[in-house]
Order: sequence, then structure tokens, then C-alpha cells
Amino acid sequence: MNAELISKLGDDLRRAGYSLAALETLWGRTAEGARRRGVFAPARRVLAQQEPSALSTLGEMFLLGAAVSADRLAAALPTLGAAGATELGLVAAADTDGAPGSFRAALSLNPVALDPGEGAREWWILSDLDDELRRGPARPDHVMGVGGATRTLLAQVPPVPGATALDLGTGCGIAALRLVELGVPRVVATDISERALTLARANAALNGLAGRIDFRLGDLFEPVSGETFSLIVTNPPFVITPRDGDGGVTYEYRDGGMTGDELAAKVIREAPRHLDAGGSLVCLANWETEWGGHGLERVRGWVRDGAERAGSALDAWVIERDRVDTVQYAETWARDGGARPGNVAFDALLESWLDDFGARHIVSVGLGAIHVRRRAEDPTDGLSAVDSSVIHVDQATGALAAERLGESLHLAFLAGVAAERASAAHVLDTRWVRASEVVEERIHTPGEESPSAITLVTDRPIARRVAADTLLAAAVGACDGDLTLRQISDALATLLEVDPVAAGEALVAGVRELAWLGMIAPEGHALA
Repeated sequence: MNAELISKLGDDLRRAGYSLAALETLWGRTAEGARRRGVFAPARRVLAQQEPSALSTLGEMFLLGAAVSADRLAAALPTLGAAGATELGLVAAADTDGAPGSFRAALSLNPVALDPGEGAREWWILSDLDDELRRGPARPDHVMGVGGATRTLLAQVPPVPGATALDLGTGCGIAALRLVELGVPRVVATDISERALTLARANAALNGLAGRIDFRLGDLFEPVSGETFSLIVTNPPFVITPRDGDGGVTYEYRDGGMTGDELAAKVIREAPRHLDAGGSLVCLANWETEWGGHGLERVRGWVRDGAERAGSALDAWVIERDRVDTVQYAETWARDGGARPGNVAFDALLESWLDDFGARHIVSVGLGAIHVRRRAEDPTDGLSAVDSSVIHVDQATGALAAERLGESLHLAFLAGVAAERASAAHVLDTRWVRASEVVEERIHTPGEESPSAITLVTDRPIARRVAADTLLAAAVGACDGDLTLRQISDALATLLEVDPVAAGEALVAGVRELAWLGMIAPEGHALA
């Protein structure tokens, strides 16, 4: 895109005050909530009662899908003008349902805030129009805007990204922009789509970051062959798509062109070779479960393959946020392509997906995130890189922490690895500290002295509820960093009149579990 025109667009957006806060003030919180759900009538009703302004014109065009006159467009974008906006591909002449000489948005132009609360930085993001505004099917090289998956990925980025970062499959470029904002000195962003890179470069320029990101065209890791990074983030096109039959249009943003979950597997197998010692990967993915198999164990195998290829031990945390049956999965992605139940196209797409799953004996699909860290030191226990790797697989469907998720996930990851790698004796000789968010719930039957159930509860990093016996609950309560777990265990064994060896074994197992949940950490591993 023309850099001079992008600069003029930025000047006009600043002059109009084009921001989320200003737009919510313009049409109200209720209408803004409806707009985010794809319902535009409330905001349009409010604007119909107001005098047009540059802000209202931009909001009507780019967020509400309205056609506006050439005069209004020129007034809203006085520096860029209608001709410049057309040259950028930002607007196009309205269809026959628009007034003569009127324009509609040809691209999305959204103000985006990644952090909650007032004062959070906003980005202007160009992408292709979404379903509610597109007025037709998406093009095969459709470039997505900032959706829920992207937000989830960026929320999980570690608090100290490092000196170099790779945004693999950058799309509209928001992840690369975020990494620059976090202070990463060198950011590389790759994509197989030239159109995606065009919009990503435009977004970098529009947000004052032209020249700060190294954009490269190519498939997966080919553009960075031989290079390593402190951090790799990726929301790759992992959607499991039929390779035979009538699978409909192939969309680059979601279909990696491989059978089943092989694209996700390839990313996990190859990424460790591109990580610095101590470097991290954060990846969103889908993975299949075959009849008689287990999807999470399948992902464990990918990580082991990655350790073998990299020749380095890995620490990994595979978090399955949801698991859906094949019909649900097929329906979701058939709808994403614009088909709706009851029409022939939808039925054909559904049949194609189900035929593919059936032929490969797939019964469900897991959805979640994979965190991998390349071990900074070589194995010293005589084991191979593969056997020395710590790979924790986890079903965790609770709510994610609304704030500081990346930090709390990172700290739980470190605590979980430390607990799992340590010997039982070392776990017992460590001073453990309970996270401040952990609370205890007890259920008492009236008239009975002891509780009938004890539950440890936390909402950070992922909401969890863990059933505990009296021994574990009391030990967690005593974990304030003053005593070792062995001292706590011996004291409780005496108090509860239980075998001290058995008590120690039980507490070691309990602490190892709670460490992965972010409930407890070794002294010095401060929890968020």
C-alpha cells in the first residue's frame, strides 16, 4: 500500500478522534455492546438523530456497514480524500442499494484495544470485512482482523519476551505490533499470503511502527531458516479441513493445506530448532483424537519429536481448553465459511468433513494452547534430550484470568516444571509458598466436627477447583515460606496420627499437582 496515503489516513483518523472510547460515547454503551455482537440497528438509530461528524461517518462506514455520500466521505477524510481511500482499497462505490456517488467500506478499519480498562493503547487495524459487513462470501486469501483466538494467544505471551521474536503466520500483523510494544528489539513476521503481508505492513505504518518489523513471505519456518528466537508466537491455520471431496472454498487464514492436524504437528516439531536456549513458543492449535487414542498424548508425541530434532530437552505445557465431537467441529467451520443449516451447501460441507473424519477414525478434536520452552542447560541426568524433557498435558476448561494472564501462566509453568523435575526428597526439603488467590471451601454436615469435603479454589491463571483431604489442605495453609514441606509434613503426621512416610509421599504428589495449577510455588518463584 502507498505509504504516503497511509500517512494521510492516519492524520485523518487522529483528527476525527477515531477510537473505541469516542465511538462508545457517540452511540452509547448499550449500542456498542450490540455492535460487538453484530447487531447494528441500535447504533444506527442513535446516529440518525445526530448531525453527521467525521467520527460518525467513519463509524457508520467501517463499523456499521452503511453507505455514505461522497461529500461525507471527503469531510471525514479531508487529507486522504475519496480518491486516496479508493486507491488504498479502503472504500469502493456502493452497490445499487446505495445512493448514486456513495461509498461503502471495502476493508475493515477497526480501533482495537488488547488490554482492559481505560488508558490501554489502541491500534488501528486494517483487515478484510467480516461476515456481518462483507455482503458476500469471503475471498480465499481473506485476512482476518483481531478475533478471540488472537486475543487469547497474545494474552498468554510471557512477561519478558526477550531480544528477538517471530510472529509465525502474522495475518493482519497485530501480534507483531504487540511484540514491538512489549519492547522486543527485533521482530520478524512471516506469512504465506502476500495479501496478509500487505495489510500487516500497512498496519505497522498506520500505527507508527513502519520499519520496526521485518516482514517476510514464505511457508512456516522457511523464511527464517537457520535463525533462532527468544520467543515464537503463532496462531497458525490449524483448522482440520477435508483434503478430498467437496470441502468448499479453501481459506488461507484457517487451512494449512495438510491432512488432519498435521500442520499443528509440524509447527510443534520444527519450532524448537528455532528457539534460543531458554526461548519460548506459544502456539494455538487443534488436535485430533482417534478411536481408542488420546489427543493430548498425541500432542505429547509432537513435543518429544521436537526435542529429538532440536537435540535439546524441552519443557512443555499442553492446555486443552475444550474438546468437541466431530459433528460440532464440522458445523462450526461450515458456518465460518458462510453456509447455514438447511441449505445444500451446508449439507455438502458437513458430509465432506464427516467423511474425512470417518475415514481416519477421528472421534473428537481438542482445542487449546501449547507452551514450549527450550531448556537453557543440557541434561545432566544421563538421559537423552527426549527423556529429560518435561511434558505436562492438561484439560483446563475454567475461565482464564482477565489480567496478567501471560505472567501468571509463565510463573505456574516454571513452578510446575521445577516441582516435576525435582526428586521427592528435594520437594520435601523445599520451602513452598501458597499463591494469595488460593481460597479454601469446606462443607460441613450439621453436628459433625470434621468437614465432609474440602476444596482448594483459585481463579489464576486458570480457574480451578481441587478436592483436598485434611492433610493436603492443612499443608497448603502452612506454606508461607517459613518451613520446608518436610517440616510441615512431619508436624502434620504427628498431629493427625498418620504414618510420616506416607504423609510425605502424599504431600509430594499433591504439591506437584498444585504447582502446575499456579496454587503453590517454590520460595523465590513469586506467583502473580
